[in-house]
Amino acid sequence: MDSYSRRKFLGTAAVLAGASAMTARSYSQVAGAGERLRVGVIGCGGMAMGHMQTLVKMKESDNVEIVAVCDIYDKRRAQAAQLTGGEQYKDYRALLDNKNIDYVLIATPEHWHAQMTLDAADARKHIYCEKPMTHTVEQSKKVVARIRQTGLKMQVGVQGMSDDSYEAANRYVRDGVLGKVVVAQIDYSRNHIGDYWAYAIDNDARPGENLDWKAWLGPAPKRDWDPERYFRWRRYWDYSGGIASDLFVHRVTRLIKALNLTFPEYGTGTGGKFQFADSIAEIPDTFNVMLDYPGGPTVLLISSMANDTPVEHTLRGHKATLTFTRTGFTIKPQGQYAKEGKEITHVKTGAEALNLHHRNLHAAIRRNEPLKCDCMLGYYGVVACEMGLQSYRRRQYVKWDRAKERIVRA
Repeated sequence: MDSYSRRKFLGTAAVLAGASAMTARSYSQVAGAGERLRVGVIGCGGMAMGHMQTLVKMKESDNVEIVAVCDIYDKRRAQAAQLTGGEQYKDYRALLDNKNIDYVLIATPEHWHAQMTLDAADARKHIYCEKPMTHTVEQSKKVVARIRQTGLKMQVGVQGMSDDSYEAANRYVRDGVLGKVVVAQIDYSRNHIGDYWAYAIDNDARPGENLDWKAWLGPAPKRDWDPERYFRWRRYWDYSGGIASDLFVHRVTRLIKALNLTFPEYGTGTGGKFQFADSIAEIPDTFNVMLDYPGGPTVLLISSMANDTPVEHTLRGHKATLTFTRTGFTIKPQGQYAKEGKEITHVKTGAEALNLHHRNLHAAIRRNEPLKCDCMLGYYGVVACEMGLQSYRRRQYVKWDRAKERIVRA
């Protein structure tokens, strides 16, 4: 109910009640818990190949099969079909018309996530959508409403949520072991010798012959063919939020889960092209965000593409500090409370893994088990990242309008 007022909730109650039949129909695609789940893949680039390789390995153990693949670049689509044996589609809408598909994997550039998700929901397909859930806050609002209306299952590709560390941390937070958490900090940094996110350009790509450039642009501004934008789309605002939407969304979602946060109250973003000043990329190489949540904490997100020295991932409470590690987390009391508390070590189960995240979606579809990263958690992550991004691009302090669910000038 955090994102919907009572008025909005009552206004949609009839729709949600009426959607029970649609929900039943969506589950009827999988007649029994042991029956095969059939997957359609939309977007067959690098990240999608990782998903497909994982799902192919899970075919027998998890009774899941990729039956269709779609991409606007013939070469990528053919490679995906060779790997999976799936039927090939050039237009994702034709793939969605395939009645044999139970859920779709959307692994396209983020400017397409919202429309493809909405269309998949209309086609009554369950959804695994890579992060970020959408390119903008307004798009996220529409996705949340549609998923709630249809009762479909939607997993957002923040795979770190399949690591139980953040759910476990939340239990300690709720029990007051840390006291009041006042600051949470996390980072995601990399380093490059030359330019950053400058992926290789495939000279086989020929728009009008084996690649549909117009379809790839879709809802983005129309432009002449530019292989730089196609192969390196994370560097351009039309298709990506750069560090914010590609890296920070992974990190801030962990803190949101651990601290049971919803929407920030205020936000600010700083940074610039400090090391790679001559890069044609539009996004900054160094980017940092500070978010104040109602009543605390302040969340710090730190990143650079020019220095990969890590920053501790911590929840700093009045009584104790929780530090996430590669194996789970530790909790150490503050000096003043050393006699009251004791050090605690949590060894994680699960992992940041594609197979676990898909398996969780399978369990949600088959047995209605809770999703590790549902559309609301996806929404909270988009809001947090876009607040920092809008602040940076406007060079203004911003705040969240809770009534209208939008980012405004502070």
